[in-house]
Amino acid sequence: MKKSFLFLFISVFLLAKTQAQIFQDSIKQEKTGIWDKAFDLGDQIIDLISGENWAFIPIIVYSPETSLGLGIRAIRVFQFKDQENALLRPSSLPITFLYTLNRQAIFTSEINLWSNANKNFFNARLELSDFPFRFYGIGQEPVVEEGEFYSTRYAYLHLLYQKRLTKGLYLGGRYEFRVDNIYEKKEGGLLDAGNILGSDGQRLSGMGIVLSHDTRDQIFQPTKGWFSTITLMGFPDWLGSNFTFSQYTIDVRKYTLIGSQKVLTIQSWWNLTSGNAPFQHISLMGGSERMRGFFEGRYRDRHAMIQQAELRTPIYRNLGMVFFGHSGLVFPNFDNIKLSKMRYGAGLGFRYRLNKEGLNVRLDFAYGDQKAFYFGLNEAF
Repeated sequence: MKKSFLFLFISVFLLAKTQAQIFQDSIKQEKTGIWDKAFDLGDQIIDLISGENWAFIPIIVYSPETSLGLGIRAIRVFQFKDQENALLRPSSLPITFLYTLNRQAIFTSEINLWSNANKNFFNARLELSDFPFRFYGIGQEPVVEEGEFYSTRYAYLHLLYQKRLTKGLYLGGRYEFRVDNIYEKKEGGLLDAGNILGSDGQRLSGMGIVLSHDTRDQIFQPTKGWFSTITLMGFPDWLGSNFTFSQYTIDVRKYTLIGSQKVLTIQSWWNLTSGNAPFQHISLMGGSERMRGFFEGRYRDRHAMIQQAELRTPIYRNLGMVFFGHSGLVFPNFDNIKLSKMRYGAGLGFRYRLNKEGLNVRLDFAYGDQKAFYFGLNEAF
């Protein structure tokens, strides 16, 4: 398995492919060899910094929410127990530590485990963070235009187990826990007033069921198939939650191969909340995964719906390019859906594939209510 790619060489590869594409028909054979040697050097560096079982990736990320972040990720991609079964989906275990220029410290560890000929799936995620952030208020328009800063330390855990009912159909249970300690607020601000649920922190403990329809041909880089999930979660006080509410999430994704290499991906995502949910856990849009070009949490309310489309096309060897567009809306109830409040965005990006399973480095340029770029790992959806 090819291992992780050293980010220092990404800009060289992007420039190399741009030149190669423009002069593809006229470039000399020896010139093509130069670019091949550059890519070969990158592959050698991948092998050099990676072990047999683990890959260690120097992390450089950027988003409007974090600014520049530096860290390291250790990741293992493997087949659980049955290594001789070519149809068994790859399992993964990433461990990440990140520190950003916004003084955000983030530790995450997650396992995705496929077993028993893809009949069983287990996922667990642990996240610990010290996270200064911005709060814009609740509603279809920001209450505070530039946002007010607050700082929170939180721990988050979720567990998911699913069993295959029939081909492509999985059903299982999910548990979720989160505790927040907001230790800094803007004096006289929205959170300091104490009128917003969760402004003094939160403790959430909930469980629910997850139904999935998964016919993707690959996990990390699907070219065809569906991946749809319906999640029903409840956070009752008898489980230890100090806020009582329910949440329902519908996530539908379709992957379509166009021609021999291009892939069109479409996502429809809905998140609906009932009861007394804290502001940290109601529906929001923005960030590096949903509605790039919008600051995460600038628009948040009880419900949200987001539609996204992305065209992915290879350029040269492991290098690819994407074009994407999206629309989204947050709203307090279904009687107050105002299409005039719909937000729109678009952008383009570059990809570099790190290994045969399809792990990617991505660089995205997006335009929504702001111009933004994102640099990190893996696809948005």
